[in-house]
Amino acid sequence: MTSVVEMPLWLLVLLLSLAAIATLDRIIGPGLRWFLRRRMERAVEELNKRLERPIRPFKLMRRQDQVIRLIHDPHVMEAVDEYARTEGVPHNVAFDRARSYAREIVPGFSTATYFGFAIRVARRLSQGLYKVRLGRGDDQTLRAIDPRSAVVFVMNHRSNMDYVLVTWLAADRSALSYAVGEWARVWPLKALIRATGAYFIRRRYSSTLYRAVLARYVQMSIAEGVTQAMFPEGGLSLNGAVGRARKGLLHYIVRDFSMGSGRDVVFVPVALNYDRVLEDRVLLKAAEDGTRRFRVSMGAVLGFVARVLWQKARGRFRQFGYAAVCYGTPVSLRAFLENEPGASTEALADVLMQRIRAAVPMLPVPLAAAALVRCEGNTTRDALIAQGVDLALALQRKGAYLHLPGTDAAAAMRAGLDALLLRAIVTENDGRIRIAPGQGATLGYYAASVLQRLAEDDDPARPAAATLQLPKAGET
Repeated sequence: MTSVVEMPLWLLVLLLSLAAIATLDRIIGPGLRWFLRRRMERAVEELNKRLERPIRPFKLMRRQDQVIRLIHDPHVMEAVDEYARTEGVPHNVAFDRARSYAREIVPGFSTATYFGFAIRVARRLSQGLYKVRLGRGDDQTLRAIDPRSAVVFVMNHRSNMDYVLVTWLAADRSALSYAVGEWARVWPLKALIRATGAYFIRRRYSSTLYRAVLARYVQMSIAEGVTQAMFPEGGLSLNGAVGRARKGLLHYIVRDFSMGSGRDVVFVPVALNYDRVLEDRVLLKAAEDGTRRFRVSMGAVLGFVARVLWQKARGRFRQFGYAAVCYGTPVSLRAFLENEPGASTEALADVLMQRIRAAVPMLPVPLAAAALVRCEGNTTRDALIAQGVDLALALQRKGAYLHLPGTDAAAAMRAGLDALLLRAIVTENDGRIRIAPGQGATLGYYAASVLQRLAEDDDPARPAAATLQLPKAGET
């Protein structure tokens, strides 16, 4: 037992390495994981005390556990059997495909990433680029929702900044679980977005089996009370107006809802608007080409970021105007189905989109763009401001949200006009304001939110907006 054993140095190093790995795996690893898990649980407990809607246990499950639960769900297993039968493939092949879909969809939520990193970045980015405004009275609207209900924020989609803006503004209420398209499945965004609780969905090249797996994940999340956020339009608006809803995710939620369940589903319409949409040129080019393939070079993105940082470093950066978020009147799914027995998902989608359109905030640049469109693209500055004041009064009578500096429509018109002149969307020569050559589509893009709101019928469920003291027509 005490005799000396000789061995090559490389073998000794190998044995010591294996022993260290075994120690880490069997002794230190479990204890460290327990310590970190316990620390995370205490942090979540403290976090839930200040959140209006606490983080649900389902959202905190390990990603692998969620994947296993999803693929062994009876509805998914039934879809696997159907897929194997119709496609003529072995059952294990169909099951492996369902498992790959589940791994693709299921997020890996991290409270540290969401509240420690994402929220801070979202706040800095939003406040750095825009003057952010939140609609008045919206806090009371959300607090009135039964805390046992599953809340689904349904939003119009103007910019990829929507994710950033709403994530920050909802930070004191709950952790949102977004439905994100294929565009975000690139490194390094994929891991970061998944860690914030977002789940990826395919809008193209999806099979019946994929849709069954996605439907069950959405339904399980809703059943567990996880707060959701989705863009019913299914993509960014190419013309600046709120479009029609795609009913896929809504249909999954409605199909699984039971009137006798103890948990209601409450849809909260959310409307966003911007004085400047960062991707406006790209979206207009996509609209012109008739395709949703957005071709943006990495060089252009990096150049834009470098230019903004350089301007900030020199103290010459000017924010891109206002960005505003307003909540519409919530829609209880239980109340909707009770009042409209037999109503289709399409009817629910129409109600939600109407309330989103009714809640879209009116900002200086869209107001100035709409006024110039009404003046047929050629007018004097004074006549343009007078037209803008008239539009603001008409919007006020329709109950629209007006986010105007100092509640002064004339001042808002001047600010909006200056922004359009700065970007060379309009020109001012010989005392007249005209649309710059080739900029008609851009002006129409920004005018669309105001013109659409003026054309909308009033939403009877929408409370009247607060009265603003606006100048009379022609007064500057």
